[in-house]
Amino acid sequence: MAKKAWLCAVIFCLQNPLFAQETDKRNIKTGMVIPDESYSDQPYIVKTNDGAWLCVLTTGQSHEGETGQHVVTQRSLDQGKTWTDKVDVEPANGPEASYAVLLKSPNGRLFVFYNHNTDNTRAVKGDNPPYKDGLVKRVDSQGYFVFKYSDDNGKSWSKQRYTIPMRNFEIDKNNPYQGKIQYFWNVGRAFADNGSAYVPVHKVGGFGEGFFTKSEGALLQSADLFKVADPAQAKWNTLPDGEIGLRTPSQGGGPIAEEQSFTVLSDGSFFCVYRTIDGHPAYTYSRDRGQTWDPPQYLKYANGRLVKHPRAANFVWKCENGKYLYWFHNHGGKFIKEHPNRRSMAYNDRNPVWIMGGVEADSPKGKIIRWTQPEILLYDDEPIIRMSYPDLVEDKGNYYITETQKDIAAVHQIDNKLLDNLWAQFENHKKAKDGAVISWKHQAEKFPVSVKSPAIDFYKRDPKRVDGGGFATRSGFTIDMVFNLKDLTPGQVLLDNRKPEGTGWSVSLTDKKTLEITLSDGRTQSVWSSDEGLLKAGTDQHVSIIVDGGPRIISFVVNGILNDGGDTRQFGWGRFNPYLQSVAGEPQLLIGPKINGAIRQVTIYDRALTTSAAIGNYGK
Repeated sequence: MAKKAWLCAVIFCLQNPLFAQETDKRNIKTGMVIPDESYSDQPYIVKTNDGAWLCVLTTGQSHEGETGQHVVTQRSLDQGKTWTDKVDVEPANGPEASYAVLLKSPNGRLFVFYNHNTDNTRAVKGDNPPYKDGLVKRVDSQGYFVFKYSDDNGKSWSKQRYTIPMRNFEIDKNNPYQGKIQYFWNVGRAFADNGSAYVPVHKVGGFGEGFFTKSEGALLQSADLFKVADPAQAKWNTLPDGEIGLRTPSQGGGPIAEEQSFTVLSDGSFFCVYRTIDGHPAYTYSRDRGQTWDPPQYLKYANGRLVKHPRAANFVWKCENGKYLYWFHNHGGKFIKEHPNRRSMAYNDRNPVWIMGGVEADSPKGKIIRWTQPEILLYDDEPIIRMSYPDLVEDKGNYYITETQKDIAAVHQIDNKLLDNLWAQFENHKKAKDGAVISWKHQAEKFPVSVKSPAIDFYKRDPKRVDGGGFATRSGFTIDMVFNLKDLTPGQVLLDNRKPEGTGWSVSLTDKKTLEITLSDGRTQSVWSSDEGLLKAGTDQHVSIIVDGGPRIISFVVNGILNDGGDTRQFGWGRFNPYLQSVAGEPQLLIGPKINGAIRQVTIYDRALTTSAAIGNYGK
C-alpha cells in the first residue's frame, strides 16, 4: 500500500467508529512512522551529541533493489514523533547506494557505511535458471563498501566517499569473477570496542534461487578511524584471520550464514548471532576481538532447547543495564531445513516478532549469554506482512524499537515491564494474581466440579452507536491449571463450558497425547493444541493456555516450556479466527467432566498472561 493511502486508511479507521477498537501498542500500525520515499529499509538510529536521534534509511521510489535506491538520513528531537533535516547521503539519480549502518565515534563524529555500485555495473553473473542468460539485473549487493562522515550531528555529510578495502576470502575467490567483483551487503550494527571501529559485512558467493545462494560473515576493523583527521588514512583489517568467515555449524549446516549481528560482553568477548536456512539461528563467540571464533553452533535457550528461526534478521542488542535483547520469529526447525525450496520459503512468516532476554553467565572460556523464553513483541493483523531490520534505542529510561515491512518504517515504544519481566524470568517464582477471575483448588469434591464460567468477549457493542456496532477488545484470557492423569487416553475432557450446539470452549486430550483447546461462538470455531511428547501420566502437569486477543494467537506453556512445535510442526503457536466474537458458553464451567485422574487447581485470567508470568506460575 502506498504511504499516503496507508496513512489515510489509519486516520479513517481511528476517526470512524465502525472500525473502532481498543489499542494494543504491539500492533505495528500504532507506531510512529519514519518518513521515506516509498521503499523503506533498515531504519537504524544513533543518538547524536546534540540530543537528536539520527536515523539512516535505504529508500527509493520503487521496490527493493531497483534503480533509484539510495541512502538518506534525518533527525528527530522528540523520540521519533517528528523528523527534520533530511539529507541524501547519496542521490537517487546516482548508482545504487544501499544497506547503510551508522557509527558514532567517541568524539561525536558520525560515520555512515553502505554498499555503493560505484562502477554503475548494470548486471552481474548469476545462476541460469532462475536468471535469463545467467545475468542478474539487481545490482545493489555488489560493488564497493564505502563510508562518509558528519561533524555536525548528521545535518550534512562529507562530499568525499571513502572506500574500505575488503580482503578476499575463499567465498570471494570462488565467485564468478574470482573476487575481482565482490558480492556482499550489510545489515549488522557497527560498533566500537577498545578504541577500534568494527563494521560487519556479509559476503556472498553467488546469486540464484533465493537470491543469495551462499553466504558467510566477516568484520571490518579499523584501529585508527577514530584518531586520524583524514579518514582516507585509516587502515582496515578484514576479520576473522584466514580465508573462511562465519559459517553454519560444520555438522549439517547449510550454505547460508548471513546478517551477522554482534555485541560485546562485559569481559570483552564478542557474541555473534546470524540467520541460516537450517531452521535455527547460528551463534559463536570470539575471545580475541574477532580474529578467531569458536566453532558455530545453533542457538539454544538456557533450558537447552534449540531456538527456531527462519531466514530473517535476528538481532542482538546490549542494553544500558548490561543485559541483552534478541529479536527473532520463533518458528522453523526441520520444516525449513528439509524443505525442497528452503532458500526461498524460509523468508516467510516474519509476523509476529518475538523477543528474548539475555543475562550474562560464566563459562570456562569467559562470559556467555543465557537466554530466557520469548514474548510476542510486535505484530500486524495481516499475517503475511514481513516486518524486520529493527534497531533498539534507549532514551531517558525508555526502550524504543524501529522496524520496517519494506514499505513503512516506524518507531515503537516498548513496555518496560515486559522487558523487566523477561530479564527476571529465571528468578520468578510468583503466581500472577492480576486478572484472576477463577481461582479454584481441589479439596475433596468428586468430578465433575461446577464453577461459575467467566464471560470472554473478543468484540463489544458500543451503546452510543445507533447501528449496533462495536469494537474489537484486543483482550484475551488464560487458562492455568495443574492436573494429574493416570493415563493419556484420548477423549478425556479437562474443562468444558460448551452448550449442546458447541458454543463455548473446552480443553481435552487428543490422540497425539496433547492438550487441545476448542473455541466457538456458534459461527466460528478455532482449535489449537500443545506440542507432542511433553505431557506425562501419573505426575502433576502444569499447563498455561494463553489466548491473546491482540495478535489473535494461542500459545501453550507446558511444565514451564513455551511450546515451539518441536520436531512435529513448524509452529508451536497458532492463530485463532479474527471473527470469533466470544466464547460465552454455559453459565457454569465443568472441571474434570471426563477424566481418569484429578484436576488439582484451575486459575482463569481475563487477560492474556505473558510467557514470563506463565513460567512464574509453574515455578511458584
